[in-house]
Amino acid sequence: MGHRLSKIYTRTGDAGTTGLGDGSRTAKNSARIAAMGDVDELNSLIGVILCEELPADVRELFTGIQHDLFDLGGELCIPGSALLKATQPARLEAAIDHYNADLGPLKEFILPGGSRAAALAHLARTVCRRAERVTVALAADEAVSDAGRQYLNRLSDLLFVLGRWLNKAAGGGDVLWQKGRNA
Repeated sequence: MGHRLSKIYTRTGDAGTTGLGDGSRTAKNSARIAAMGDVDELNSLIGVILCEELPADVRELFTGIQHDLFDLGGELCIPGSALLKATQPARLEAAIDHYNADLGPLKEFILPGGSRAAALAHLARTVCRRAERVTVALAADEAVSDAGRQYLNRLSDLLFVLGRWLNKAAGGGDVLWQKGRNA
């Protein structure tokens, strides 16, 4: 880190721009800043999940995800950089396979809910999908690494599986959608 923050407010963003990691400035409402903000929000939500009682292996997985998301945020902050490696989405695939192996096949759509930790995992999944959409939109106009886009795609799948797995670990199960329940 080249510069340590000793002063939090700088007033340099008062006109609606913000500085990027390469020293350039961009509008605060740009696609790049939106992607950075959604990844930051996702990372913060993973931090909320880490406040829950979790098995040690799941806690370690979420902690690693936070570090990966910070890498992705850094990548988005410095146009043209690539901080994520191909091994990071692959690591998520291995986790998906591991946790999904304990779950029965889905025969119905499920609702987000069940245990608090599972509900938070489902909420994180929806924020992750938004971060992915905004990052894909950014990639249509500017360079974004393949690994970054792939990571968000795999992470949303993992969060879905973990939502199901956390419900099972809490002694519950999936919350099934009932078509026409209130008809």
